[in-house]
Amino acid sequence: MTDEMTLVKRAQKGDGKAFEMLIEEHFKKIYNIAFRMTNNADDASDMTQEVMIKLFKNITSFKGDSKFSTWVYRVATNTCLDELKKIRRNSHTSLNAEYDTGDGEITYDAPDTEPTPEQYVEKRELSEMVAKAIGCLSPEHRAVIVLRDIKGFSYEEIADVLKCSSGTVKSRINRARAQLKNILEKDFGFGGTYLK
Repeated sequence: MTDEMTLVKRAQKGDGKAFEMLIEEHFKKIYNIAFRMTNNADDASDMTQEVMIKLFKNITSFKGDSKFSTWVYRVATNTCLDELKKIRRNSHTSLNAEYDTGDGEITYDAPDTEPTPEQYVEKRELSEMVAKAIGCLSPEHRAVIVLRDIKGFSYEEIADVLKCSSGTVKSRINRARAQLKNILEKDFGFGGTYLK
């Protein structure tokens, strides 16, 4: 197996195959971050393509100060935040006005045992409710909730991705969770606790 830094150095010299090999394992995570930030498959696909272009164009700026994956997720998160800000400036419609799960592809990971139909419907409704509530957060708060609570990044990893201190990350997460709880209770009548 080829060492990651070897692939990075080859990609920085213009080796497209090395770049593909580097990005292959991160593609799905990039798409998932984009989807969780937008709640829209088409927007997530567009943002994922934008991220790929930025990664390819800027691979030479990766100096190896952090893990390659951290750099990739930083570019992905910043691209999504930039695109959300553009959408917000240019449109008065909500990103989460309609949350279409259509054929049920967009759900949280199901438990190992098969749920009953009632449990499946409840879980799907909860997933939709939480996704809509996350969509109501500011892009900055949405980013920390997605990275921490959905993707499971550590505070330090999020700080690396967002280029801020761990204290700032913790503060944003606390504020985002409080806002999310308020939205779930006030707008969706959800009395349970999604957040720890």
